[in-house]
Amino acid sequence: MNVGLNALHLVPGETGGSEIYARRLVPALASVDPGLQLTLFVAREGSALQWPDGIAVERLPISARSRPARVLAEQTLLPIAAWRAGVELMHNLFTTAPAIASVPQVTTIHDVIYERYPEAHAGLLTHGMRMLVPLAARRSRRVIAVSEATKADVVRFLGVAPERVDVTYEGPGMATPDRPTHAAELRERLELGADPIVLTVSAKRPHKNLERLFEAFSRVKEPATLVVPGYATPFERELRDRAALAASDRIRFAGWLSDAELDGLYRAATVLVFPSLAEGFGLPVLEAMVRGTPVACSNTTSLPEIAGEAALLFDPLDVEAITDAIRRLLGDADLRRRLSDAGREQAAKFTWEGAARKTIDTYRVALA
Repeated sequence: MNVGLNALHLVPGETGGSEIYARRLVPALASVDPGLQLTLFVAREGSALQWPDGIAVERLPISARSRPARVLAEQTLLPIAAWRAGVELMHNLFTTAPAIASVPQVTTIHDVIYERYPEAHAGLLTHGMRMLVPLAARRSRRVIAVSEATKADVVRFLGVAPERVDVTYEGPGMATPDRPTHAAELRERLELGADPIVLTVSAKRPHKNLERLFEAFSRVKEPATLVVPGYATPFERELRDRAALAASDRIRFAGWLSDAELDGLYRAATVLVFPSLAEGFGLPVLEAMVRGTPVACSNTTSLPEIAGEAALLFDPLDVEAITDAIRRLLGDADLRRRLSDAGREQAAKFTWEGAARKTIDTYRVALA
C-alpha cells in the first residue's frame, strides 16, 4: 500500500495528545511493515522534525499555526498533493479531513469534547470543529477511535454506524529518555522543596477540571506540593488566580518541560492525580503507570478503560472525593506499592506496535 498521512495540523510542542499520536504512530507503522509506502504531508512546522528513513515528507507551503491557513490547505492543497504523490489511501491523523478527497480516506478522531464541553475551545474553533469533524466522519471509509468511550461518542454525536469505527488504543506518549532529569535537580529548579510531589499533567483547559483539583488540594493538610506542568493557554491567568486563592504557596506551575524533565517528574512524584471531566484516551494516566507512579483519576469517559484496576477512581465533580483520593495515596505506602505494581502490568497492554498493526488492518479494510 502507498498511504498518505495527513499531519498538516502538527506543531511540535503545541498540539498535545494528537501530536504525540502522530509522532509515535508514524515510525511504528514504518517499523512493523517495511513494505508499506508512507508519504507524510506536513506544514512548515512539521517538516522541521526528524522522521524515519524511508518516509517521504511532503511540505505544503503553509504555517500550521494559522488555523484558517491549515484548514484551507487541508481542503484544497492536500487532495492535489496526494494525487501527485500517487497515494492510494489517505490517513488523516488529526480528526479532520478533506471534504473532497482524491483517494479513499481513514480518519482518526481523538475525541468530540467540543460537543461535551464547548467552552474548552475558543469561540470560532468550536464552531469549526462542529462543521469539520462530522464532515470528516462522513467522508471517510473507516474511522479510528482511540478508545471505546470515543467510539461511543463518535456514534452518538456524529451519527457514524458502529461497524465503521475501529477502536485502536494508543501506546505511551514519551519514548523513555536515556537519562531522565534527576529528582534533586527538578526540585531545585522548580522550587519544590522536600515535600511529596502530587503531579497533574493536564492542558490548562476547562474540561481538565483543574479548578476543582486546586480546591481539593487546599483541603489536604498533609505536607505536599502540587505541580502543574504544561504549555500556556488562554485560560492560564484565571487558573493561576484560582491556584493563588486555593493554596498559592503549595501549587507550582512548571511550564513546558522537555521529555527528560517530564519523565523525571513522573518518577519523582508520589502520586499522579488526573481529574479530567472527559478524555478521548488519557495519556498521562498511561505515562504514570509505565513508570510505576500511583494514579488517582476520574471515573469518566475513557479513563476507566485505560486505568483498569490499577488506579483509584473518583467522581471528578466531587471535590471531597478528589481530596480523599489524594489523602489516601499520600498516607498509605502499601496502597501506593499495590497500585505501582498493578499500573506497570496494566500499562504493558498498550504499545505503539500493537496500535500500528491494528491501524494497518484498518487500511486494508478501507481499501477492500
